[in-house]
Amino acid sequence: MTEITQRQKYDLKRKIEELKEAKGRHTELISLYVPPNKQIHDVTSYLKNEYSQSQNIKSKTTMKNVLSAIESIMSRLKQFKQPPENGVVFFVGHKSVGADKTEMVAYIIEPPTPIATFLYRCDSSFYVEPLERMLIEKDIYGLFLIDRRECTIGLLKGNRVNLLKYMTSQVPGKHGRGGQSQRRFERLTEVAAHEWFVKCGEIASEIFRQEEEIKGILVGGPGPTKQFFVEENYLHYEIQDKIIDTFDTGYTDEFGLRELVSTAAETMTNLKISQEKKLMKRFLKEVTKTEGSLAIYGEVQTRKALDMGVVDTLLLSENLRRYRIKLKCSICNYTEMRTFTEEDVKNFNPLKCSKCGNSDSMFIEEKTDLIDELSDLAEKTGCGVEIISMGSEEGDSLYSAFDGIAGILRYTIEI
Repeated sequence: MTEITQRQKYDLKRKIEELKEAKGRHTELISLYVPPNKQIHDVTSYLKNEYSQSQNIKSKTTMKNVLSAIESIMSRLKQFKQPPENGVVFFVGHKSVGADKTEMVAYIIEPPTPIATFLYRCDSSFYVEPLERMLIEKDIYGLFLIDRRECTIGLLKGNRVNLLKYMTSQVPGKHGRGGQSQRRFERLTEVAAHEWFVKCGEIASEIFRQEEEIKGILVGGPGPTKQFFVEENYLHYEIQDKIIDTFDTGYTDEFGLRELVSTAAETMTNLKISQEKKLMKRFLKEVTKTEGSLAIYGEVQTRKALDMGVVDTLLLSENLRRYRIKLKCSICNYTEMRTFTEEDVKNFNPLKCSKCGNSDSMFIEEKTDLIDELSDLAEKTGCGVEIISMGSEEGDSLYSAFDGIAGILRYTIEI
């Protein structure tokens, strides 16, 4: 199966967010999943049967809306001789827009991976679970931190670190006793430590065995405790066999999970997060240079560099929620491009035209997701594009410190 690209994953995620926002007043939203091996005429026959049954809906308004949605899908199906390579999904219906009003919406999605089964559903919301399953990360690693005082269990899914369990022990620390008391206290301490390791091993094994797709386990912690834990086989043998390596970390709490992943990414280049960290470290190194820096950041500066074709790698935060908008004046037809936030678009009011001066005459004619627009611009010049995830120190800094848009140049320029 072809792996989903960063761009495909981002676009699908954004489309799902949009679909989830649509709510019907009643069961007026239709979701139709057509797998690649399904004959179009069979789908049409199925819809004709649904159309006939829907005429029995008691509410006249609901019936009218459902029938028009089915008609819309059947009309769109005529454009297909057969389903696309991965199948096709139709989301059609009347969504509520407030004040007891509805608006007809229609989305046609060709998913990045094949649809498994034919599915028809009419409900008050669109059924997107099959699409969400396509976004589930296949690269999953178990994260395990251990010392005598703390134990933290987590998962690395693609680029995301998830905390699953944090525990603290009652193992005694250092003491000032001497003689017979010292030896007895040391024996009690070792017994307590052993019981602590057994408990941690059992809980971690239970958690990790529930994750069937785990590729391996990364074990971390300060000092020799982690190595002792591994060598004494405190984990279930099925989990023990999945241990990839042990790594030194200064912490064994939630912060330690990120530290473990960061440390592992230095040597495990097959980790998805490793490429992100490598690029961001390269970018941040360029930012600190006083001369000859190859770093560029912020939308205005980065866009200029992209137009000049001098960007080698474009770095975009997955948390960007902005649109590139084409505004058009209804009086003089003047157009201009601007970048709006998602909130700006939702609450948009007509603007004054900067050319003819008429008030409330500038309307949104087109809108494009900013990540898609910048990615298309980059690809025209052979520039690589990386969508950087949130949740890592580097990903968070790209979004908060550099406005979510940055790049590494091919050579230094003056902008």
